Amino acid sequence: MVKGKIKTLTAGKLNNGFTLIELIVVISLISTVLFFSIPRLQNVLGFDNTKKVSRWILTTVRFLKKSAVVDQKRYILHIHLDANRLWITNESMSGSEIQHAEEKGYRLPDDVRISDVEYSNKGKISSGTADISFYKNAYSDHVWIHIVNDHNQSLSFLIEPFQSKASLFENYVGFEG
Repeated sequence: MVKGKIKTLTAGKLNNGFTLIELIVVISLISTVLFFSIPRLQNVLGFDNTKKVSRWILTTVRFLKKSAVVDQKRYILHIHLDANRLWITNESMSGSEIQHAEEKGYRLPDDVRISDVEYSNKGKISSGTADISFYKNAYSDHVWIHIVNDHNQSLSFLIEPFQSKASLFENYVGFEG
């Protein structure tokens, strides 16, 4: 058997690494690029106000359908198209509670507005207030909610009577055509 020597490196003899200055420069460049690209990347990926409003509507519809059955109360989603405000009431609320709910309702961002609410049996409502009822017997009104942003991108939400959640469509869709 041959006994060999294990070669070890002595400290300070190897020059294969990066200097501290080189590391600082590279990290600074990467940080600068990310600083300017992340805000644009968020818009491309859909982190804008339209998506925020969409998430609010989808989760609220699911919550109201469930709450109407669990609490055995009729819930109403009020949509004030002129004021760009949405709020929730139920059949057991007093007049002052309803007014308080309206004042504390969800205000849409300035770059998103509700263009109309379309009922299957009543037609479109383009101004004023539209009310969508969620009944204690596990059904709701059959409604389309249409929103549009400053870039003229439309989203449509279909609330079906016996579905537990709303459906989202990335264009203007309605009962008429």
